[in-house]
Amino acid sequence: QVQLGESGGGLVQAGGSLRLSCAASGRTFSTYVMGWFRQAPGKEREFVAAIDKSGGSVYSTDSVKGRFTISRDNAKNTMYLRMNSLKPEDTAVYYCAADSRYYIDPYYPSNYAYWGQGTQVTVSS
Repeated sequence: QVQLGESGGGLVQAGGSLRLSCAASGRTFSTYVMGWFRQAPGKEREFVAAIDKSGGSVYSTDSVKGRFTISRDNAKNTMYLRMNSLKPEDTAVYYCAADSRYYIDPYYPSNYAYWGQGTQVTVSS
């Protein structure tokens, strides 16, 4: 099992930047596919970005391409989401997720076994 904890959320003006972190417990962080999802009020949880176990492959939704960058540091058991050029529509609770299976489709939240508690990101116009 792995326990996940997000940090780095907050209130920022449109056009600003934030870096979210997801710290994982345990010594096997490198065996987990990791993902970021977000959920705005009244909306379903949606995929933001994902990264494979080694960090060699990344995936992101079209709405954040060119603005958000996902990365991981397996030595520090931590995943990051660098968010630039933030827009009011990026406002949501951001969750990190993990799964240890050999292969998962990273775009669907139902494919992840472990979740953090979420961190609020609010972008003002």
